[in-house]
Amino acid sequence: MALSGPDPDRLTSLELCAGAGGLTLGLEAAGFDPIALLDTKPDSCATLRGNRPDWTVLEQDIRDFLPSDRPDLFAEGTCVDLLAAGLPRLPSAASTMRKDSDEERYLLKATIWLAQAALPRAVLVENIPGLALADAYAPTRRWVEENLREVGYRSSWGVLNALDFGVPQQRPHGFLVALRDLDFGRFAWPEPSGPPPPSVGTVLYESMARRGWPGAAAWARRADEPAPTIVGGSDKRGGPDLGPTGSKRAWQRLGVNGGGIGDDVPDTSDPDDLLPKLTVPQVTRLQGFPADWVLAGRKTSSYRQIGNACPPPVAAAVGGALALALRPALALRPEIALRPADGPTPARLAP
Repeated sequence: MALSGPDPDRLTSLELCAGAGGLTLGLEAAGFDPIALLDTKPDSCATLRGNRPDWTVLEQDIRDFLPSDRPDLFAEGTCVDLLAAGLPRLPSAASTMRKDSDEERYLLKATIWLAQAALPRAVLVENIPGLALADAYAPTRRWVEENLREVGYRSSWGVLNALDFGVPQQRPHGFLVALRDLDFGRFAWPEPSGPPPPSVGTVLYESMARRGWPGAAAWARRADEPAPTIVGGSDKRGGPDLGPTGSKRAWQRLGVNGGGIGDDVPDTSDPDDLLPKLTVPQVTRLQGFPADWVLAGRKTSSYRQIGNACPPPVAAAVGGALALALRPALALRPEIALRPADGPTPARLAP
């Protein structure tokens, strides 16, 4: 029997590496309430607590955590509906042998071991598209599937692009979904939903004009496409910027200086032809977060939290599909068209 809150139609989740809360917000919209959220970074935990004081946030390494250690949260004999994890990004398929990637790989294994111990009704892992598709990660996928199969789960891998779910950004995400046989038969990957996403200029014009910058309207007309993928970066390397050289060129075509993150938007003293940097609140909007979501910490930390997050609308789409599989009687998110989990992988990678 699943843990239940005040609303019997709600489902429960335990989330690992919760970060800025993008996955959590999306799952909440899909019908899941978090029993606990884990993250090791103090600023990420402060972000979660500051925006949602009622959430239980544990500043703890997932490698040191077992639900049995917290009887105050997990009563004996109960089961969490969903174990979700937005894990630190594995290296791209082109650099899978990167020497400093051992920690990311181990956290994926720790998540699967925790699933074996906690035995939730479903498992959701979000990471790079290559984890779901690339040949270089085929041994990793086999290891995950075999270990989950040992405790009764069937697995499905998919790639969802944020652009297909109303987020103004070309951003593919890889997902693992695992459920038991009966529930797995009801799971289907979400299809693209809603109208085409707005452009960067449409989303950010109001904020870019907030201090009277005379070039705001012309800038918004130039920024007439969705954003390229926002790259959060690693704590191990560099400061905050909008990605590698190719990404910076794409941003420049939209009228954005991708070489850093700005402290504020331009004002009346700035020239019309300025190439502005985006601010952390602007990047937050491009990630599909609520306008009032506040990031804790200084600029670099705040940017990395949001840049590495799963956009809430994408999490809501896959969460809605999971909720429908776990509680098929619920009329959740009827606008989402679904693809059977055993069917073709919904891969929509950026060209």
